[in-house]
Amino acid sequence: MSTISLLKKSARIVLEKRNLTNVTARVALVLDISGSMRRLYKNGTVQKVVERILAVASQFDDDGSLDVWVYDNEFSRLKPVTEIDFEGYVDQYILNNSLIHKFGRNDEPPVMEDVIHKYTVEDPSSDPAFIVFINDGGCKSTIKKPVVSSSDKPLFWQFVGIGDSNFDVLKKLDEMDGRFIDNANFFHIQNIETISDEELYNLLLNEFPEWLKEAKAKRVIQ
Repeated sequence: MSTISLLKKSARIVLEKRNLTNVTARVALVLDISGSMRRLYKNGTVQKVVERILAVASQFDDDGSLDVWVYDNEFSRLKPVTEIDFEGYVDQYILNNSLIHKFGRNDEPPVMEDVIHKYTVEDPSSDPAFIVFINDGGCKSTIKKPVVSSSDKPLFWQFVGIGDSNFDVLKKLDEMDGRFIDNANFFHIQNIETISDEELYNLLLNEFPEWLKEAKAKRVIQ
């Protein structure tokens, strides 16, 4: 079996366990490309992350595509990735793309606002958006504004902290007040290179089912 087929198999097991096999959702991946992420881009780890999240998108999304953003102190919205063109995606569309600002400082709110704009203004849909947001530390406290402003929208933010930096802001997501519903979750992985696919998918999809229930009850989604 191909790499993506094996990943899809692992994702399917977790989706079945969490009763998510009949869910249709748009899937997005937002990737930190600040300076401290350089090694993970160069050694192929980020490419593997793209493939792992694509396996979820292929189950949830009608067209099987994964929307991708990268950000440091600027951000770029990239070409969506699919099972047809995922090989070498990071090299071709990120590392070898001179138009993308990379390896600067991190600034989360501007890219978050662009994600919200895409899914609620440019391309609204009755399907929710499941947004996987990868950060390797130092997330700005100003993420509160986009998280709160999108809490009555069909968007769920799944923040993933990787490495051993400071995640104080993300650890306090559950205490964030002013939201219509709890629309964000955070977990931390010390080493994303060694975590198993099934364990990663279990963590990724842990709170999404609860959000779907509450979002339906409060008419955020149909």
